[in-house]
Amino acid sequence: MSILQDILEYKIVAILRGIHPDHAVEIAGALQQGGVRLLEITLNSPDALAVIGKLAAAMGGGLCIGAGTVLDAGQAKAAIDAGARFILSPTLDLDTIQETRQMGAVSIPGAFTPTEILTAWRNGADIVKVFPASVGVPYFRDLRGPLPFIPLMPTGGVNLDNIREFQSAGAVAFGIGSGLVRSERQLSEEYLQQLTQKAAEYVNAVTLH
Repeated sequence: MSILQDILEYKIVAILRGIHPDHAVEIAGALQQGGVRLLEITLNSPDALAVIGKLAAAMGGGLCIGAGTVLDAGQAKAAIDAGARFILSPTLDLDTIQETRQMGAVSIPGAFTPTEILTAWRNGADIVKVFPASVGVPYFRDLRGPLPFIPLMPTGGVNLDNIREFQSAGAVAFGIGSGLVRSERQLSEEYLQQLTQKAAEYVNAVTLH
């Protein structure tokens, strides 16, 4: 199965932003126990490239590791070289899409307006990340109306209260950040158990829909 197929099947992309590098494997393991199969390490996290490499080596059989907050082609190349299999951006940068695709990784640029979304798609995006999605489901549904052929992934503002609505509106995948993993939380067995439970809730929300 390809990485793109994995994303479309498993849907939940857990975003790890600002976590301590020494905690990455334990947090990833807790999320995996809850059914999450897709992890995004943001490049504005401490030692992000090293964390991507560590997770790709340690969890590569059960988790697909991607890089987020990728702002240019150079960052995309560095992340893919480190082990990232998919690249996410908060913005639309055509060079980043091109570099990502040339290196054989999945491209998920960020866009907000219909013009940006269509531009991303026409320039090779595999999925377009609608960011920020905190404007709500009605806006996302309006986007889907004229652009039903473009796979869209809402990110930023997606939570357990609205994820099914986004799915009903046509979302193919979901970026989940602070609604799932909170970097400020102290690492403990209790927190890891909570992570596993919440991960399972997100997975069930989109698979039992």
